[in-house]
Amino acid sequence: MDLVRHLRYFTVVAEELHFGNAAIRLGMAQPPLSQRIRRLEEELGVRLFDRSSRQVRLTEAGRLLLAEAREIVARVDRLRDLAGRGESAVLRVGIPPDLGSSVIAALIAGFRERMPEVRPAPAEMWSADQVVALTGGALDVGVVRHPVAAPGLSFGPVLVQRPGVVLDETDPLAALSSVHLADLDGRQLVLFPREPGLHEETLAECRRHGFVPDEVHEAQTLGLVLAGTAVAFGPRVDLPGLSWRPLLGSPLAWRVSTAWRGEAGDAAVTFGAVAVRVLRENAGMTDDEAVPPRRVRARPASGFLA
Repeated sequence: MDLVRHLRYFTVVAEELHFGNAAIRLGMAQPPLSQRIRRLEEELGVRLFDRSSRQVRLTEAGRLLLAEAREIVARVDRLRDLAGRGESAVLRVGIPPDLGSSVIAALIAGFRERMPEVRPAPAEMWSADQVVALTGGALDVGVVRHPVAAPGLSFGPVLVQRPGVVLDETDPLAALSSVHLADLDGRQLVLFPREPGLHEETLAECRRHGFVPDEVHEAQTLGLVLAGTAVAFGPRVDLPGLSWRPLLGSPLAWRVSTAWRGEAGDAAVTFGAVAVRVLRENAGMTDDEAVPPRRVRARPASGFLA
């Protein structure tokens, strides 16, 4: 049995307390995940979870194991990272999938130009997954959307993205130069997956401006918008069958920054500085006028996937 891999599975289930959600994060089906947790319990001779039809809870043994399991997994990740540094250092970077290929390419190219001796290793991950990876030591730096509740993380300068609305090109609203949120009332809405804090803020602002979605879908693609059954928020897109329109008054403000754990190293600080420049120039983001998140220690578009 690969003990480290099974411990990694255990930590994800312990964080989610839901086998289905944990399986999605791990990119696997739920039955094999359940089988591997049972195998780990058999190997250790203890029951790690109390399972019922309504909830999953850690047992006392599970709670005691969790901190140790996280440390073991993080140490193994660090050892693998060090072992791979024979030729060059590596910076493990988390990037939201919806930033788009051109913005991601500009981030990587800009960092390589500033620090050619460090190899960037980007991974497309939503903010919730990045927070887990950052706190667990699997990522060195990430680009996250706020609000982020993660003690122990530090943040770079906060930028603001003002999204518009993405519509099917046959939608009557596509004939307008701009759209009010209230004009969308009764339509279904597509939001990013695994961005719970952003979902709450966005939906609250929609309700405040008279838009109550008939149904909310979490999806990474715009298939439902192309099918004419939903709308989505995001930066300007130029895709066949879709129309993008600004929102009247720019009511939505999505806050984005870099994040890292503990003291930022030179590579993380450099990446943060590159990210601020690229997100301003290539993703249309602007400086946040509000107070930035606590523990700012360094100064360090886009669109859904079609």
